[in-house]
Amino acid sequence: MATPSSYCVKIDTLRTKFLPLSVHSSICNRHSPLQTLIPRRSSIKLRLKLSTHSDGFGIHYNSPKTLTRTLVVRADANQHHTHDHDAAVEVSKDNGSSKEDADLEQKRKSGQLAKRVVFGLGIGITAGGVVLIGGWVFSVALAAVVFAGSREYFELVRSRGIASGMTPPPRYVSRVCSVICALMPLFTLYKGQIDVSVVSAAFVVAMALLLQRGNPRFSQLSSTIFGLFYCGYLPSFWVKLRCRLLAPALNTGVGATWPTLLGGQGHWTVGLIATLISISSIIAADTFAFAGGKAFGRTPLTSISPKKTWEGAIAGLTGCIVTSVLLSKVFSWPTSMLSAIGFGFLNFFGSIFGDLLESMIKRDAGVKDSGSLIPGHGGILDRVDSYVFTGALVYAFVRSVLPFYGV
Repeated sequence: MATPSSYCVKIDTLRTKFLPLSVHSSICNRHSPLQTLIPRRSSIKLRLKLSTHSDGFGIHYNSPKTLTRTLVVRADANQHHTHDHDAAVEVSKDNGSSKEDADLEQKRKSGQLAKRVVFGLGIGITAGGVVLIGGWVFSVALAAVVFAGSREYFELVRSRGIASGMTPPPRYVSRVCSVICALMPLFTLYKGQIDVSVVSAAFVVAMALLLQRGNPRFSQLSSTIFGLFYCGYLPSFWVKLRCRLLAPALNTGVGATWPTLLGGQGHWTVGLIATLISISSIIAADTFAFAGGKAFGRTPLTSISPKKTWEGAIAGLTGCIVTSVLLSKVFSWPTSMLSAIGFGFLNFFGSIFGDLLESMIKRDAGVKDSGSLIPGHGGILDRVDSYVFTGALVYAFVRSVLPFYGV
């Protein structure tokens, strides 16, 4: 009894009008001529999947129009060996949608969404607790985030997309800058002002770049100094906002019921309430912008981020202002409705500017995410880009614009 032969398939992609599928024995015997099964028009992308049957095998391939074809080939083994030129070949074609592929894609998207939700809730709850505690806990947590974000920034600078048009700083300089950026929030907590520290650090880094071996480049200096400013100096304003604005928010009803063991009413300062409202407003802006863009987005906002639309931006601005106003009523800060609306505007524009700036860096680097540290969310910069500039803007608004800190 002859055993059935197995077959291998060759695809000729050099022809422009036809894409012939050819069959020959698995041992590719030179005495066995190739048998062309079926000609069809060439396509740009094909995904092939082989499946075996009791009397042959099947070839599943997807066309560009997402139609799945199945070629079922049956050949008699004895006839193949004895009559190579007259081998009987039967071809059947089955058109239809790939339900199996669609189910797998749906499961993949569902898994990603579930992962994003779980990790998003975990990050939100943890961040809320850290903000409530404040002090060195808040500063150390922010320093850890700054260190991870600065590492991602300097890796983006060294990426092929950016480095092809400039000379990136040496790796040892990038690591030193990441450490300096992480120390800035701690200096802010204990010193209050870090201007002298930032200038001193920038001077040391500039000297290290100028005295390095080889030919120093201005692109190295500019990308490094901007990294100190973007990754270290700007985030430190969140420490100045949360931990240095110690004026008590006496009007809030939350402080009246706050346990004495946890600081009592004096724990609820202007800095704490401003930080909570600002973070909540940014989250609302991102959520409303995403939902509004999905539902009504038609007009692109900018070429930097093609997925962002004017409709989504308007929805995000609305959500940010509404959240700011509602929370101002809950915390009785700021006491003026106009100040609450202005606070919402400021948070929105600071968040969208930071988002677009990080998108520009990623676009030049040729990457989708700044990293993969957070499952389902990308890197640290992908999650905190909306907060980088907002802390400085809010701090300046509360200190310089609001009379009596808005109390």
